[in-house]
Amino acid sequence: MAMFRFNFREFREMNPKTPRDVWRTPLLALLMVSILLFPVVENPGLAQERAGPIPGTGLLTREGDLAADLVAGVDRFLLRQLREAEQGRSEEWLRKYESGVAYTHSVAKNRARLREMLGVRDPLADPVVMNLSSTVEKSACLFEGERFSVFAVSWPAFGNVNGVGLLLRPAMGGQRTKPLGQVIAIPDCEVTPEQLAGLMEGLPPAAQTAKRLAESGCEVLVPLLINRAEERLPGLSNREWLYRTAFEWGRGLIAYELQKVLAAAQWMRQQESEFSSLGVVGWGEGGLLALYAGALETEFDVVGVSGYFDSRQNLWQEPIDRNVFGLLSVFGDAELASLILPRRLVVDGAAGPEASWSGARGAPWQLTSPSPEQMRNEFAKLAGWAEELKAGDCVQLVQAGGASGISEKGLAAFFEQLTESGRKLVPPGEISLPKELDVASEVRMQRQIAELDGHNQTLLRESHYVRQERTLSRLNFSDLKSYEQSAEVLRSRFRNRVIGWFNQPMQPPRPQSRLFLETDAWIAYEVVLDVFPDVFAYGLLLVPKGIREGEKRPVVVCQHGLEGRPQDTIGDRGSQFYSAFAAKLAERGFITFAPQNLYIFGDRFRTLQRKANPLGKTLFSVIGPQHQQIVDWLQTLEFVDPDRIGFYGLSYGGKTAMRVPAIVTDYCLSICSADFNEWVDKNASTRNPRTYANMSEYEIFEFDLGSTFNYAEMAALIAPRPFMVERGHDDGVADDWTVAYEYAKVRNLYAAKLKRPDLTEIEWFDGPHKINGQKTFEFLHRHLKWPAPDGRKQ
Repeated sequence: MAMFRFNFREFREMNPKTPRDVWRTPLLALLMVSILLFPVVENPGLAQERAGPIPGTGLLTREGDLAADLVAGVDRFLLRQLREAEQGRSEEWLRKYESGVAYTHSVAKNRARLREMLGVRDPLADPVVMNLSSTVEKSACLFEGERFSVFAVSWPAFGNVNGVGLLLRPAMGGQRTKPLGQVIAIPDCEVTPEQLAGLMEGLPPAAQTAKRLAESGCEVLVPLLINRAEERLPGLSNREWLYRTAFEWGRGLIAYELQKVLAAAQWMRQQESEFSSLGVVGWGEGGLLALYAGALETEFDVVGVSGYFDSRQNLWQEPIDRNVFGLLSVFGDAELASLILPRRLVVDGAAGPEASWSGARGAPWQLTSPSPEQMRNEFAKLAGWAEELKAGDCVQLVQAGGASGISEKGLAAFFEQLTESGRKLVPPGEISLPKELDVASEVRMQRQIAELDGHNQTLLRESHYVRQERTLSRLNFSDLKSYEQSAEVLRSRFRNRVIGWFNQPMQPPRPQSRLFLETDAWIAYEVVLDVFPDVFAYGLLLVPKGIREGEKRPVVVCQHGLEGRPQDTIGDRGSQFYSAFAAKLAERGFITFAPQNLYIFGDRFRTLQRKANPLGKTLFSVIGPQHQQIVDWLQTLEFVDPDRIGFYGLSYGGKTAMRVPAIVTDYCLSICSADFNEWVDKNASTRNPRTYANMSEYEIFEFDLGSTFNYAEMAALIAPRPFMVERGHDDGVADDWTVAYEYAKVRNLYAAKLKRPDLTEIEWFDGPHKINGQKTFEFLHRHLKWPAPDGRKQ
């Protein structure tokens, strides 16, 4: 039995009398004798020298800002994962080279996977009808010349969304002629169809791709792409604004523009003609779409990609509307191009668009042209697969210059592959520009943006029913065991498809600690635990004084919010939002642990999400294992009850309270403070005045979350463990009614379906975005089975 170590200095600070005086006071003398004869046995580990580490841990000697080190370590980890993903892609492919048919069949699953990643999931219009865009005052024919005519057109693509652009039809002496081939020529998003057709200034004649192909005898359709102008909101481009809400539905602006292209291709194939070939070609953003279109749709006979082809390892630095969740785990540009085989592909080495941007609301980005070496290396992989297929002559790399469009050699190579007629591409030349060409470019762009936004909002209105079908309807409420088994299936889907889970074991925790602060009520230690290579968990462990030997206490993990630190939760840094809740709970006898989360340092943590997404991962792919390691370590401490570890988070910590306990089932309860609301609406609505769609948190959007798991569905993964919401009426995160709406579904699940209304509650208080610490503390005392300090029954 360990002896109790009585500290006379502490005793004298609490009692002004000297030790000699104590013996003169009968009551105090009796107490002293009792202590000496019948010592209280304190946990020997907690009675150690205060400056030492926690028993069973090494001494933490790391200096500097541990939060900064944590973010930097995760950054290194993700960059290494990106490199390893490139090296491991071969495991995702089972190519068969016996014949073109066998090859196409062998990559069919990869094609389907790409379609899912991109979010190309809306049914195309059927039939697709090409409409002339004319009015009483204005003809659809914008230009009529000796070699071609140009018409303003539109076509139904999907839902209520239409493609718009120009249709160029070849002619001879002003008379329409039979085309040599059909082409969808896709401009960069900053180039208009009129510029590509030579009807407006802005491009040199050599870069007027649509005009040159039409002059050479092709029928050419040029779609309009959404540009990057900041017309809706300062500091947020049109493309990013539409991408954000689409991403929430498992879609993206790439998917929407691809579906316009694919619908146009469907129309071209519907024509009664003897056209030998259908091609798609593009530069910059158009090159991106041409590559994806050729990979997805086998109807394209020839694909031309210019100003884009690269390894794609720096996707996280490109405009965020190019972000594709999970892409780099299976596809680089070479792998995408391999889906075109054994059809024909021309990769043009022209420089692509180059620009950089950093706005007040949107994600920073940088566009740089791929170096010739990078392009050659990526193309070499494709060429190797083509040779295996005995289709080496089907792929061609054209190394040429050019800074504003497809190079001369690249366009000529595409034309020759398309027509196989022996005819040569017409040399560049100028045409007399039409007088008073009125295309109302800004109005046209705004209509296209409105159509796509309307589609996203339609998906929002339908999302509740979609989630019901995909999630809640699959839960079995016949008994508790059946419910937990059915929830485990959904938990796996949430963990792997929405959160993203690294398929690698965690490292041994190798815990290290050191004294941080001591008060009359508790001792705080800084703790560091290894998780993955370069990834560690860090936080403050508060241990109440007076824990007896053999006693096991409950733990509350107290999670800070955006740009926060563990010190905020104990009042060390004076944060008014946290009400020192980790410290107050420790004063009530709970052990508390306040972890450092990743959401700190602005763009430094937000770009972690950019790096994780192409791997099919998120910030919570790292945060989840950090918490699992924390819980696993806490459960080893001799003074911790491993079955009584709860979670309580504020704001971004509330976001963690919804996601982490849903996948880390060792948390026996969860409290979401200052965050719970109709989360999908807050992300995807463009009408909600509090929407993230208009804010600077570009990392907040989660792929396909809106179709799968809102907060009620996440709470269903926490159930039947106790769950609580803490909500201040003046909290600007959301309106009260959206909180009540979403919580009503949670209440129904616990009370009506699981028949356990006692396991969930919500506290409404008159206050702002903060920890209130009233009903939530009672909830913790009750469900963690720890007596309240005033002796009241909880």
